[in-house]
Amino acid sequence: MQSINRFLYGPTPEERVRAWQAKLRQESRLLDRESRQLDVETNKARQTVKQLAKKGDIKSARILAREVVRSNKQKDRLSVSKARLGSIGTQLSQQLAIAKVSGSLQKSTEIMKLSNSLIKLPQISQTMREMSMEMTKAGIMEEMLDDTLDVEEDEELEEEADAEVDKVLFELTNGKLGQAGTVETELPTLQANPQDEEAEREMEKYREQLNGLLSG
Repeated sequence: MQSINRFLYGPTPEERVRAWQAKLRQESRLLDRESRQLDVETNKARQTVKQLAKKGDIKSARILAREVVRSNKQKDRLSVSKARLGSIGTQLSQQLAIAKVSGSLQKSTEIMKLSNSLIKLPQISQTMREMSMEMTKAGIMEEMLDDTLDVEEDEELEEEADAEVDKVLFELTNGKLGQAGTVETELPTLQANPQDEEAEREMEKYREQLNGLLSG
């Protein structure tokens, strides 16, 4: 009888919620894995920044440090997104409790707001769009409009990057590059040697690896 009802009326509210919660856990694990990979590549890049700084290659050190700054921002974004996935799961549990009493799922502006924010993250965007459509059909959400989505903060990153790069360089080089100023600045505490080809290859490799992770 249950299978016949499912065929005629579709999944029950409880089945829908359980399926969504399973998807949320799956996406959360994906973000954990992405975060771990980002940590590995960022740590390698940080070590390369130190090596470049010791050789006096300030320009390359600052270029790669900018990627470290971007990866740190991405790590924060992944952590926030994972927390939002958990919040949606909690909201769905509340929906399930309501459904057991009323027999139906209720509209939730909180779930809609959280889903809107998660659609912006490339790693889980497709899954969240599909889930949002399912929730809209189930009556939990209203139809979302693409023009409500904000543009990612590339512009803000450019505005903040120089100050943050200086902080990263200060930390990675024990203060030697804390006041490096422009890319061309040469510090008296560092010997200005010609750019080492091997270091350049290392820098490009880590930049490509980080960019691959940052672009999703």
